[in-house]
Amino acid sequence: MMFNRQSIWFVRGMAAAFMVCAATVARADLRVDITRGTVEAMPIAVTDFVGRTEAEAQFGRDVSSVISADLERTGLFRPLDSKAFIQDAAAVNVMPRFGDWRVINAQALINGKAEMIGDGRLKMEFRLWDVFAEQQMIGRAYTTVPGNWRRVAHIIADEIYKRITGEAGYFDTQIVYISENGPPNRRVKRLAIMDQDGANHQFLTEGNELVLTPRFSPSRREITFLSYYQRIPRVYIFNLDTGRQEILGDFPGMTFAPRFSPDGKKVIMSMAEDGNSDIYTMNMGTHVRKRLTKHSAIDTSPSYSPDGKRVVFNSDRGGSQQIYVMDSDGRGVKRISYGKGRYATPVWSPRGDLIAFTKMRGGRFFIGVMGKDGSGERLLTEAFLVEAPTWAPNGRVLMFFREDPSGADKKGTRSRLYSIDLTGDNEREVVTPLDASDPAWSPLIP
Repeated sequence: MMFNRQSIWFVRGMAAAFMVCAATVARADLRVDITRGTVEAMPIAVTDFVGRTEAEAQFGRDVSSVISADLERTGLFRPLDSKAFIQDAAAVNVMPRFGDWRVINAQALINGKAEMIGDGRLKMEFRLWDVFAEQQMIGRAYTTVPGNWRRVAHIIADEIYKRITGEAGYFDTQIVYISENGPPNRRVKRLAIMDQDGANHQFLTEGNELVLTPRFSPSRREITFLSYYQRIPRVYIFNLDTGRQEILGDFPGMTFAPRFSPDGKKVIMSMAEDGNSDIYTMNMGTHVRKRLTKHSAIDTSPSYSPDGKRVVFNSDRGGSQQIYVMDSDGRGVKRISYGKGRYATPVWSPRGDLIAFTKMRGGRFFIGVMGKDGSGERLLTEAFLVEAPTWAPNGRVLMFFREDPSGADKKGTRSRLYSIDLTGDNEREVVTPLDASDPAWSPLIP
């Protein structure tokens, strides 16, 4: 299956041609500490980027709108209503009158302009100002094809987020997930992909076969997922550049949750043989399998640490479903979860410091995090059913899916994606066209 690659990615070669020009940057003390609990949102003014023509001005308005929405969704920033602005956008691009922005309590100001240049490309410039220090914090210019204006907006939002918080952004990313519709006994499940804000949504498969647990490769150009062909489980690799999918392997028993290794050379998964589930790896080049665990218990849901040296998984070898870690060769297995309840779907943070998980206790489901040694367990959210956490590439935000009873008789279910930050605040629905489950967050797009 092919899909319109240009609507999601840069045209081949454009990444190399993406021109970045640094303006003079004055260091300022304006900062948001995202490691604390509840943080009061910073008032920030995002002006419409100006243009000489109506077409340029429309690009400017669209880019400003996406930047504002990206920042607002973090819960760390509160974009101010443009009706309160005293200085107009055109005048700001000459020089901000900082007193006018202090009057409306804007702590930071973003302005810019859009320009179509001679070769048909779009040039976007922006500046970030510390209003109270009356200093420019950062300035950049980006040149690309006009169709990539939305991606430019996400990149600018990432720059602003990083400059103010000190942490890498996560806006220039994508989400792959399972789109669901139909009655419970005839559920149609398709692979779908979208930008992290829900834009550029596309279906990758037709829904003829059941698909489960999609995961991005480290390069972000491939997706591994599980599918059932004539009731036989198969692990597939979907290439986002070509739209083609190939079989990684046919497996005699049930296979669960394939994931890439950090170097992209292997896939790790749980596979059942003779009624027993253990952890295996498969070499992407040779397709040779290697068994990592050999235990009578159920071992499943493996996830590598960012350096590839350790693996976290869940197992009932201790009598109940708990989280374990081991070396990447299967040695040194150690239990790290000891709280009440059962644990599932552990996934290592891209930062390497935390492990996210699903927890089941007292008829409720929870999404939580713990240290890589099991210390400091914190539960971030709970519901009738929440499951499958996935990390933003900066390790500060999680996405998961929530299933709630629906219908007048509450016998149906409604499944949606949500994001939440690491403090347990700012939980928000990520809107999808249909029901959604099993999200996976991409790395930053190169």
